[in-house]
Amino acid sequence: MLALGAGACTGLPAPKDEQAPTGTNFSAAVPYIPTRPEIVDAMLDLGAVGAKDVVYDLGCGDGRIVIAAAKRFGASGLGVDIQPDVIAMAESQAHWEGVTNRVKFALHDLFDLDLRPATVVMLYLSVELNLRLRPKLLAELHPGSRIVSNRFDMADVWRPTRSIVVADTPIHLWRVGAGV
Repeated sequence: MLALGAGACTGLPAPKDEQAPTGTNFSAAVPYIPTRPEIVDAMLDLGAVGAKDVVYDLGCGDGRIVIAAAKRFGASGLGVDIQPDVIAMAESQAHWEGVTNRVKFALHDLFDLDLRPATVVMLYLSVELNLRLRPKLLAELHPGSRIVSNRFDMADVWRPTRSIVVADTPIHLWRVGAGV
């Protein structure tokens, strides 16, 4: 697994340990559903991802978003999930795509993860989990950081800065410090 030296190449934090997290288990509420390629591209474009960005994907599944960010823009990324099988899939795919120098994956509870290094956070969770994450996002992300969510908004609590629809799928963008 990647616990030893995960942050060595990219400046990303290494995961706390290699054990499955015992904190907030959301795997039953958020099953692994791969994001379609056109949605991945639209999320990266809406988030205005660039080479200097550090992209975190919370509930990363097979890692396709951070892998695409590394390939398309040269960004670095961290994919986080609590399901060991999808983390293994993501690591294998990153190796296959030749981006292991830019992306890492961690078996980690997203509610215990330090988000401060991230400049862009990607979500495909649920309205409820987005709302539970909101205080953490606001407390840890720097002003100007972007949050992009596939499908799910944050209800009336935090209106998106911008929303688009791609292939019948809503995608929402929030900027930390704007409209909070």
